[in-house]
Amino acid sequence: MAKKLEYNATLVERIDYTSALSTFKIRADEPLPSDPIFIPGQYVTLGLNNEEKPELGSVRRPMSIASAPEEGQTLEFYIRWVAHPESDNPLTHLLWKAKNGDRISMRPKAVGHFTLVHALGNDDPRHKVLVAAGTGLAPFTSMARSHLISRPKESLSGMTILHGASYPSDLGYRDELKGIAAWKGLRYLATISRPKEASGWQGDTGRVEDYFRAERLADTETRMGLGTGGLVPANAVVFICGLQGTIGQTIIRLLDRGFIPDNRKLRRALEVDDDVPASLFFEQYDATPVIDLQDEALMADLRGRLRTARDANHEA
Repeated sequence: MAKKLEYNATLVERIDYTSALSTFKIRADEPLPSDPIFIPGQYVTLGLNNEEKPELGSVRRPMSIASAPEEGQTLEFYIRWVAHPESDNPLTHLLWKAKNGDRISMRPKAVGHFTLVHALGNDDPRHKVLVAAGTGLAPFTSMARSHLISRPKESLSGMTILHGASYPSDLGYRDELKGIAAWKGLRYLATISRPKEASGWQGDTGRVEDYFRAERLADTETRMGLGTGGLVPANAVVFICGLQGTIGQTIIRLLDRGFIPDNRKLRRALEVDDDVPASLFFEQYDATPVIDLQDEALMADLRGRLRTARDANHEA
């Protein structure tokens, strides 16, 4: 049995978008360490005790922060109820019973290196392409909000958020991000994968990784403000957050533009030298390998495509 957790935080507000998608705003009892409280893109670990089935004990899970550090001590989390959990004591099934004022465990220190500063430093001028599937939007919302608050006079036209979900109601933060796009130039593209079940939807359709299909890429580049052929590592860096399918397909499609993943195993399988800088970073919400590195035919094809793209980029 897992050790019972001592609660040290309170759920101060819950916003339900659908029956299975919500925002949770949580505040710790004691002030979180500042300077800063966290870096956009980081996560903290939340935990609950299973009061109805105490024999199952407690459960903790890492959750990306959606709020900006400049917004203060109340942290915001964008979370989906897991329909097919990998354990018999899933955190979301406990969390969905929570209401405002309920207590929760929250580790007081944010961690993680899926941040612009860790990946690129402070002054990388390239366009930031942020690819989100579902609640993978959380770290990118944090990045956009933080930029808006900390640098209010600067345009956000150098950042693109691509967000994919099943239905329009699953596009959390859509109104806010559209507002930032209209006000500060953020490039925001949203797509749904089940348009037949979404009467009245007139926006983009398909999965979010479909923005990088060969037949759609020129249009995507134009909408990002990069121009046809502009989505290359010299001009842009890519961050992906979500499940295996989105991450794997985005990587595969962008290998044709010469993008180099940060992941060591992938780099070795693609035969990329250690001194070649990464231009693609990802954070995964499941455990399935993003690309089957044991599939030799696939890997041989991907290595060839990457070499061709890098040669072309070098010549250009």
